[in-house]
Amino acid sequence: MISRRSTWLAAAAVGVSTALTGLAAHGAAAASPVSFYVSPTGSDSNSGTSASSPFGTLAHAQSAVRSALAAGSGPITVNLAGGDFRLSSPLTFTAADSGSSGADVTWQAEAGASPVVSGGVQVTGWQQTDPTKNIWSAPVSSSLNTRQLYINGTRVPRASGSLPVSVKQTSTGYTTSSGDPMAKWRNPSAIEFVYRGGLGAWTEPRCPVSSISSTTITMAQPCWNNSTQRVMRTDGSGRTYELVGRKSITESPTSVENAYELLTAGHWYLDPSAHRIYYIPRSGETIGGEDVEAAALPTLISAIGTASSPVHNLVFRGIQFSYATDTQTSGPEGFSEIQATYTITGTHGYATQGLCTFVSGGTCPYGNWTKMPGNVSLAYDHDVTFDHDYFVHLGAAGLDLGDGSQNDTVEGSVFTDISGNGLDLAGVDITEPANAAQHTSGNAIADNHFYNTSVEYHGGVAIDIGYAETTTVAHNQLDHLPYTGISVGWGGWPDKVKLPAEPNYSNHNLFSDNLIYNHMSVLADGGAIYTNGITGSSLANGEHITGTLVHDQIATAGHGLYTDNGSSYITITGNGEYNIAATVWGSKHTNYTLNNGTYDPLDIEGNYWTNGPADYNAKAVLIKNNTNITSASQIPASITDNAGLESGFKSILNWQPAR
Repeated sequence: MISRRSTWLAAAAVGVSTALTGLAAHGAAAASPVSFYVSPTGSDSNSGTSASSPFGTLAHAQSAVRSALAAGSGPITVNLAGGDFRLSSPLTFTAADSGSSGADVTWQAEAGASPVVSGGVQVTGWQQTDPTKNIWSAPVSSSLNTRQLYINGTRVPRASGSLPVSVKQTSTGYTTSSGDPMAKWRNPSAIEFVYRGGLGAWTEPRCPVSSISSTTITMAQPCWNNSTQRVMRTDGSGRTYELVGRKSITESPTSVENAYELLTAGHWYLDPSAHRIYYIPRSGETIGGEDVEAAALPTLISAIGTASSPVHNLVFRGIQFSYATDTQTSGPEGFSEIQATYTITGTHGYATQGLCTFVSGGTCPYGNWTKMPGNVSLAYDHDVTFDHDYFVHLGAAGLDLGDGSQNDTVEGSVFTDISGNGLDLAGVDITEPANAAQHTSGNAIADNHFYNTSVEYHGGVAIDIGYAETTTVAHNQLDHLPYTGISVGWGGWPDKVKLPAEPNYSNHNLFSDNLIYNHMSVLADGGAIYTNGITGSSLANGEHITGTLVHDQIATAGHGLYTDNGSSYITITGNGEYNIAATVWGSKHTNYTLNNGTYDPLDIEGNYWTNGPADYNAKAVLIKNNTNITSASQIPASITDNAGLESGFKSILNWQPAR
């Protein structure tokens, strides 16, 4: 695994910064390996040292690992039997749970087992409460706050429908010409309005309702202000540009969600006052005999270290992570989307740009652009591996490798049925790290399968990368996505008003031999790989996209390989594209960062695509030796055969959830 990553990095002339040496694991490998065993049917009074006497909980196994580490043991392996490990609180890792170089602490499935780390609660006690409409209900805890329900491992959509009345927008919401029937619906404040394309074709914001009276719909704050009063840029010449392409939501919602009155067969509703879940069974379904799981816990795994005390040398192997939720959208901040599930939050979030201002001496009002959390979340960590793990039935982002994540590997894993992004790497809050520990650096994402992600938040992407360096994204398969496949980089928008792009430390990011298809099925203005902003300081250390095969991109607005605003120092070579409803490549952009009369530097060579750009060699952009094709068969086998999963990983295409 490590040798393969080193090969990729060397091939792209990149390497992990020597500054990371100081973060190497503590000490040499100890000579006394230890194994523990844990099973949902075990007992914490057992010894835990054999499969016949397993612990009963992950928390107790973790305590045993810490004791063994303190005694100098290592490497340490925790073997998980099959079944559900139900968590009532996150499993939290710190530096005290860490292994060392050559002596990892490994949490893995027993041979042939399919363990599930679950944040769900079973919903039982179903009764038919409305025989006329065949509505059934079951009691739930008063503390349950969830957006996701699953029946026999299949996600069930919330009750939804069209707005039942015409509306006119006001400063606080809407007015109607006559009495609004929703005023008589139960729990109006639980209702949520959805705006597909509402803040740009790449977004799908959501805002909760606060209250409804006869002719007045009052929307929840601050979501409403953050979605309707966003500040605009100006370059001083009178030209203005809205950061997300629109100033505000200006139309009625495209749909309404979470209303009892909108229940139809196969949909559910959570009544927050009665503490009951309501559901209309599908034809032939007997709800009382099904396994019904409500996602209850926001976080399954939390491994958040510090700059001086990182989490390190952990391995997770063969584990399914499932049934976790995220409830920020259900609160007053809602989901005022910027891009790729980043949202504007805070009472005055709309009044600032969120990222650093783009003027000399500007301040950086961080915290108003918020990244959706990961149900499995890491930060300030290094040498953590996810190997053949499965992120499925999740309500936020699947896996978040946040600020300070270094030398991590995600390999042979599956990401599917996730509400938001599949995998997040880095963030947008640290553009120029003050020290080596803050860098997100040297991470590898390889031979994974991402499909049917962003099933609730359609503006999400399979792989989202903020400011990061020496990243390798290779041999992944991404398919059947509502929007973009891979999104990388931020801070490029100001070129719209002739201002420099956001300075940042991104460099040496490689996207190699990925297979991306059947994407952009719901939203538009994206692509297979979408880049925004500066990616390095030269073409040598900038972003490289090579060997990627893209086909069947559905939306007509966007580009296959998309160099958007401010995209600089990007090399696009040896890729293949066909059946792209939009154009295959982005465009040249005037370089307002250097203000030297050139375009943002790009090198585009040796690609095979339909209706590609003409040759060009001027103003820092080189386009040559690309081949326009008329059929997929004209793309060389060296591209088509190598794109996507390598032979040793193709079996994950047949993986099925344990439940």
